[in-house]
Amino acid sequence: MSDALTVGVAIAIPQPHASVLAKWRREVGDPAADLVFPHVTLLPPTPVPREQLADVEKHLAGAAAAHEPFVMHLAGTGTFRPMSQVVFIQVATGVAACEVLERDVRSGPLARNLEFPYHPHVTVAMDIDDTRLDDAYEGLSGFVARFSVDNFVLFSRSAEGRWDWRREFPLGSAPADGSG
Repeated sequence: MSDALTVGVAIAIPQPHASVLAKWRREVGDPAADLVFPHVTLLPPTPVPREQLADVEKHLAGAAAAHEPFVMHLAGTGTFRPMSQVVFIQVATGVAACEVLERDVRSGPLARNLEFPYHPHVTVAMDIDDTRLDDAYEGLSGFVARFSVDNFVLFSRSAEGRWDWRREFPLGSAPADGSG
């Protein structure tokens, strides 16, 4: 794909939680700390021909509309070590909603195979030395956040490796505050 854009789809972690997680990622020396907004991935980096971007956005709008907003609760840390040098914040509530949403996002023009089975999480440290991974794991072990997820975001990777926010896609129509 000569004229392709690398995109990703994610649930962005809202403020003030995003700042806390980004600060930790920076403090442990993760080189991606200022390139990647804290998020739960729905579609990992995927090349898309630029001429298919409108079809991708139409697909994402349809996937978003088919799912109602939900509450996400993040709690504590986990790790993929030794398989992968990653420490993450665990999704305690909202796992099933993420799994179904991910399956719908990663279909149609965005259909692709994954390197590992899908596991919703928020990466907070990656590909750094074990001591720094341990610092993130222990330092964020008591992290807790609860918020409504009412959209997901299409990101694209810049030439500098930064993930830029392209467009939000609102989920369904009902509030995720438990009312109704």
